[in-house]
Amino acid sequence: MATSYSTILTRSGARSFTSAGLIARFPMSMVGISTILAVEELYGSYTAAGLVSAASFVAMAVGAPILARCVDRFGQSRIMLPAIVISSTSLAGLVAAASAHMRLGVLTVLATLAGGLTGSMGSLVRARWTAMLTRPEDVHAAFSLEAALDEVAFILGPVLATALCTTSVLPVTSGWLTCLAMQLVGGLWFLSQRATEPAAHPHRPQQAAHDSADHRPVLRYGAVVAAAVVFLLLGAMFGANDVAAVAFATEAGRKSASGLVLAVWGVGSFAAALLYGSRTWGWPLWKQLLAGTMALAVGTSTFSLAPNLVVLSVLALLTGLAIAPTLTSGNNIVQVTVAPSQLTEGLAWVSTALNVGVSVGSLLAGQAADAGGSRAAYLAVAGFAWTAVVAGTVGLPALRLARTTRPLAAH
Repeated sequence: MATSYSTILTRSGARSFTSAGLIARFPMSMVGISTILAVEELYGSYTAAGLVSAASFVAMAVGAPILARCVDRFGQSRIMLPAIVISSTSLAGLVAAASAHMRLGVLTVLATLAGGLTGSMGSLVRARWTAMLTRPEDVHAAFSLEAALDEVAFILGPVLATALCTTSVLPVTSGWLTCLAMQLVGGLWFLSQRATEPAAHPHRPQQAAHDSADHRPVLRYGAVVAAAVVFLLLGAMFGANDVAAVAFATEAGRKSASGLVLAVWGVGSFAAALLYGSRTWGWPLWKQLLAGTMALAVGTSTFSLAPNLVVLSVLALLTGLAIAPTLTSGNNIVQVTVAPSQLTEGLAWVSTALNVGVSVGSLLAGQAADAGGSRAAYLAVAGFAWTAVVAGTVGLPALRLARTTRPLAAH
């Protein structure tokens, strides 16, 4: 396993941009819970907290693909440097406005600016790997490593944000302030590494006439659309699982244990990501995606049968083993499908679909939990997973067009 990762991490600049990218992606997993905890504490309303959080999230979902398209055309540093500066300034303004108890409209505007200009750090890092590596097996290992680092951020981020916002020693805005510091330090460090930045692909009419396939809209690729739909439903499964875990632990009289259940789910994914990326798999990518989705559907179907937290944790650990390989294969499908000049945008679309799904799944599972408790919420989790299987099956003709490899000379 170590050989596969050491091969790619010994490339010049690889360790630096990977480390910077890890720091810069932490805010993505922290800003939502930080917003809810801070606004609810300062304004005494979950509705207000949900409004501000939703504004940031929706803006992020809309802004990430747009920024990614501009990055592909003009370059990472040229687009994301001013974007991160404005986003960070807006987040600092959000801290000040909330501390001063300004009107919710002001907080909503600032949250919208902060979220809309955040971009998709995971897409930027993966684009650098693709520009640096030429062998498909190395790209596979790099994408698996990134999936593992995603899990690190999403396992530790919410725990860190909750600890910062709920301690009596620090202000309730400490979660926001930590997000601000990580966004600036990680983002600016990442963008300062110009040697590994992918080349821009400015759109030229004569170039488009020469190779029109490289310039058709990203969402005109059937495989990208199919992967995005599957990611949307898997995101809904993840969001619903968060709510269901809290409901289950609360019913068991151990609400604080919900974080442990979710962490175990993430630990399984982290371990599988490292194992999955350590070797090359013989199956084509579409088979890997569907097999992983099926494993998630089967695994989550057992959650509603768990009699206690211990059994639920074991089931979550085993099911979590399928998460990272499934998401990595989906990202790989996008990588081998879109033109090199559209890679960042393509990866941003599936990432956005996943995040939108998380929001939808949380909402619907919350309603299910209110109506029927944790069992109903876990049935919603399984329902989203099985719907993802159906979506992948329906999109199979398009997914099969994504070959296991493609010529990488253009990268």
